[in-house]
Amino acid sequence: MVKVGVLGLQGAVREHVRSIEECDAEAVVIKRIEQLSEVDGLILPGGESTAIRRLIDKYNFMDHLKEFAQSGKPMFGTCAGLILLAKNIVGYDEPHIGVMDVKVERNSFGRQKDSFEADLDIADVAEDFQAVFIRAPHIVRVGENVEILAKHNERIVAAREGNILGCSFHPELTDDHRFTAYFVNMVKEAKS
Repeated sequence: MVKVGVLGLQGAVREHVRSIEECDAEAVVIKRIEQLSEVDGLILPGGESTAIRRLIDKYNFMDHLKEFAQSGKPMFGTCAGLILLAKNIVGYDEPHIGVMDVKVERNSFGRQKDSFEADLDIADVAEDFQAVFIRAPHIVRVGENVEILAKHNERIVAAREGNILGCSFHPELTDDHRFTAYFVNMVKEAKS
């Protein structure tokens, strides 16, 4: 059984744990740097990207998260997690972790009150995935090695670059675990 970590500093941690367990994998809430070596893959949950970044800095996670990505172990960023993974962020000079060759725009679908759900066609996952968008970013540009997995109204909302997966929405907030299962399969393949 693979172990999938969820960065447990802020955000939808419990919901990701539940989704991982529904996919027959072991979930580990990561609150200390040492725990990163215990997991085969890592989810960076949705939440508030600047708050998560402050906590990443406070607890000295940054270099360790970059090393985790460079080790080839899969990482999955949802909503704020996608912002953390992106190499470029509209309106910002510096990225956060910066390991995925995408440019993202924060809050591009509007404020909290503009939250919505939409059916998505996600390549290799589902043709009818009910996605929850809450103050969601979107990907405005992808690098040449990035595979676009889903769009909503012509905006890129899910993509993969090798061992890095990112999406604008919150797959953990529904009872549809197919996108989490896609990531768990990435983890299994990387481990074998």
